[in-house]
Amino acid sequence: MAVRLSKRLDITLDAAARVGWQREGVEIAPEALVTIATARAAFERLIEQPGIVIYGVTSGYGQRAWQRFTREERIAHAAKPSLAAQAHAGEPFPERVVRIMVLARLANFLEGHAAVRPSLAETVARMLDEALPEVPREGAMCAGEILPLSTLFGGVHQRIELREKEALALINGAPVAAALASDGALAGARRLALAEEIFALSAEAYKMPIGHFSPEVARLSGEASEVATAERLFGLIAGGTAERRPYQAPVSYRVLPKMLGRLRRDCSRLAETARVSLSQVSDNPVFLPPDAQHPDGQILSTGGYHNAAAWPDLNAVAAAYADLASLADRHISRLLDGKTSGLPDGLLSGPDDDRYLGTLGFAVAGYAEAARHAAQRVFMPASEGGGFVQNDTPVPTSLAWDGQERAGRQLDRALGALAVIVSHALDVTGRAAPPALAGRLESIRRAAPPITGRVAPGPLSDAVTRSFWGEIYPGPTD
Repeated sequence: MAVRLSKRLDITLDAAARVGWQREGVEIAPEALVTIATARAAFERLIEQPGIVIYGVTSGYGQRAWQRFTREERIAHAAKPSLAAQAHAGEPFPERVVRIMVLARLANFLEGHAAVRPSLAETVARMLDEALPEVPREGAMCAGEILPLSTLFGGVHQRIELREKEALALINGAPVAAALASDGALAGARRLALAEEIFALSAEAYKMPIGHFSPEVARLSGEASEVATAERLFGLIAGGTAERRPYQAPVSYRVLPKMLGRLRRDCSRLAETARVSLSQVSDNPVFLPPDAQHPDGQILSTGGYHNAAAWPDLNAVAAAYADLASLADRHISRLLDGKTSGLPDGLLSGPDDDRYLGTLGFAVAGYAEAARHAAQRVFMPASEGGGFVQNDTPVPTSLAWDGQERAGRQLDRALGALAVIVSHALDVTGRAAPPALAGRLESIRRAAPPITGRVAPGPLSDAVTRSFWGEIYPGPTD
């Protein structure tokens, strides 16, 4: 099945999930191909106007923007794309992310703003039917995303002869930021739902007073994400144990609607940035199709490729992940403290006990610390990346994505350990999960059955974590 694209607003977050995560192809609608062809014809008339200056078309690139081409030089320049931008190396982005980059690249094409030919647009779309180049994520910071895009689209000229502006239309813009924001948003939505369920199970195991999740109280905050989170948490533990603590639970339980509500809010903001970024025109220079005043259209140099929203939103999600990993650490400590949790000593009687789980808390402290390191905020780089006069302001979106990806996986590990302890706590006390959480508890126990004999807790926690990754990502190791 293929995603059909008629206009750039068809490139949605759902389309990104289908193309990137579900590996569907793309079909460009006939009416879009007509629009692309019409814009290209106007552009070819425009570049023949005497004295016109178009960056990268009638002039050189980057620090050579002062250079002017004759018509013959212009044609030769277009047919020989530069290899200079294929400059970075290292660990690649996951294929799911690279596929979204290709999809987002088409946003500039569909309504003629890249001034490319229909044949080039179709060539790019067909890349999704084949194995894609590996795109390094290390060092992928630059103005206009030319380093990762040059690697991704560097082989296109071997499939189709490029003409004026087409090489630049492949490697200049912000489809990488759109893809990274989309990937973070897609993972974030799934991770949020998972975290709500594991923390709700923890609250149930601790016999937390259900009033801590009261939607009525949450509504007093006036914050929609907090209200939505409280409503979900309240629904998850409804119908659970009737014998609850007669006094308030520790702060780490009472603040769950606020902390998980914060992640919900940050994920929602990231999803909105992804939605806007996927369909926006980010080309440079950008072609404006003909109108009454400009019968051959206009072409203008812009900074539209500078996505200033993606990396701060990825930063925020990463920070929320790190704080929730610390919260999981607190929950483990509270659950293992039999004096306050009311749980039997079998959970913490000592390292020689076959079912002792206290050392999982040691590991979670490490996961939480790793999440905090990964979530360190990134800023727009102080260096101008080689000192080129034109390309003097890189963006750190790749670093921000990498931080939230690593912080998220550390949170998953912390949740995996917490899930093992919660499952064991409910097992040794002979309690069932609340109806809305019965399926979650069953899935945890499929990965790590309740402890009945001598067993190391680490492999149990890892098995649960990997089952979580199977839910969050297209594949457990992707």
